[in-house]
This record gives sequence, structure tokens and C-alpha cells, in this order.
Amino acid sequence: MLHADDVIQRLYEAPPDGFVAARAEAIAAARQAGDREAAKRLAALKKPTVAAWVVNLVALRRPELIEELVELSTALRAAQRELRGEELRELSTQRRQFVSSLVVAARKLAVGSGAGAAKLPLGDVEATFTAALAEPEIAEQVRTGRLIRAVSHSGFGEVPRPRLRLVTDSPAPDSSEAVPSVGPDFSEAEHRRREREQGIERRRRDLERELNAATAAERRADRQLERAEDAEREAGHLVEDLDAELAELERRRTEAVADVARRKTARRTAEREAAEARRRVGDVQAALDDLHR
Repeated sequence: MLHADDVIQRLYEAPPDGFVAARAEAIAAARQAGDREAAKRLAALKKPTVAAWVVNLVALRRPELIEELVELSTALRAAQRELRGEELRELSTQRRQFVSSLVVAARKLAVGSGAGAAKLPLGDVEATFTAALAEPEIAEQVRTGRLIRAVSHSGFGEVPRPRLRLVTDSPAPDSSEAVPSVGPDFSEAEHRRREREQGIERRRRDLERELNAATAAERRADRQLERAEDAEREAGHLVEDLDAELAELERRRTEAVADVARRKTARRTAEREAAEARRRVGDVQAALDDLHR
């Protein structure tokens, strides 16, 4: 028997429509081999969505692309933290081009594995790769090749926080206080600086509100997805149970049909024997009648 990790990789590399049957077969093989731990691991595996399967194909068959994704993600976050605007714009363009190339590679792998190109959820695949570029944790999940559903990201990267440098050693006066009269040029520059700071602060608060709202929406969507997946699993288990019951009923029906056939044969044999006995009785009775004449 293959090692459990190899079996798991094969399960997540194969099209998801055959996942449940292949998992059941692998569990049965592990139990037959006496490997209860492997059987337990296999039983805990969840069926991936089609989008997750397509992403897994890239991670398992083209791991060098995922490594390139991780490197680009690191460079993007570094450029954001340090506010390197020109480099960030170049990296953002590179990110879009790279995600497009990943989607093309994913589509090619999926079609090569027997999936219909028209039915592939490439939008979800693209969203997952984009999220992996934004979040190291998601990138690590993608790298394993065992993703079970597509993921998305409400925004890219961290909210930039400018590193401001004061022009004097004394703390800047509060915006509610009057600006000290230290010369018209300085006052105008200070006023512009404050306006920029206030604009940045307002933008930061707006982004935080958007992030909080998006995060809450994401949590709600995740909960709904989990409930839907739970319902799907329960329905799948019910189908499996019904299939098992149906197989048992079919076995019993086959046995009953065979029993009916045996009993029918026995009945016909008994009928022939009874007819023969009746004929014999008639013959004996006729012989007795002849003796009495």
C-alpha cells in the first residue's frame, strides 16, 4: 500500500467528482492493511470544490509557480511597508500579469485532467491566487496542495502608514490650537503638512472601516459556507448510507429470488411425485378390483 501522504496527494490531484468513492476505497485498503491511523487520516479528508481542485493542481504539478508567487508576495508587502510607490506600481502590474499566467496554467492542467473548460470556475481560481499574494497564511495553504475551497481577499496587503518626520524638536501643536506666528512661509508649510496628516488619518479611518466591514462580511460568508458544506457532507453521508442499505436490500432480494427458484423447483418435483403416486394408487386400486370380480 502507498504511504498515506501519497494517497492524500492522489486524492486531491484527482477530479473532485470521484473524491468520495476514491476516499472510501483508500480507507478500506488502509483498514485491510491494518493501518488504522492512515484510515483515520483519510476519513477526515474533505472533498475539495472544483476551484480548490484546480488550484491544488498547480501546487502539486507546478510547484515552482507557487514558489514564485510567494516571492512576489514578499516583495509586494515590503514595498507597501516602505511606501516605495514606483516599485509598488511595477509590482502591482507584475502581480496582475502573474495571476493571469497562473490562471492560464491552472486551466491547462484542469483540462488536461479531463475537466470541461466551459465549467471551470476560473474567477474563483483567480481570486484564490490573488488572496495568496496578499496573505502569507493563504499562500501556505495553497502551497500544500490540499485546499478544500476557494478563498478571497477584500483588499491587497497592509494599510500603508506614512513615516512622518517632524521639522522641529518640539511636538506639533494640536490642530484645535492656533498656529504660532513664526513667519508666513513656515505657517503655510505647517498648515499644508497638517492637512496632509489629517487627510491621511481620514483615509486610514475609512480604510479601517471598510476593512472591518469586509472582514465581518467575510466571516458571515465563511459561516454560511461552512453550514452549506456541513449540509452537503450530511447529505453525502445519507446517500452513502442509503447506497449501503440499497446494496444490502439488493443482496437480500437476490437471495430471496434464488430461494423462490429453489422452492419452485421443489414444488414441481413434489407435483410430479404426487402425480406418480396418484397414478400408482389408481393402478393398485384397479388390480384389487380385478381380483374381486
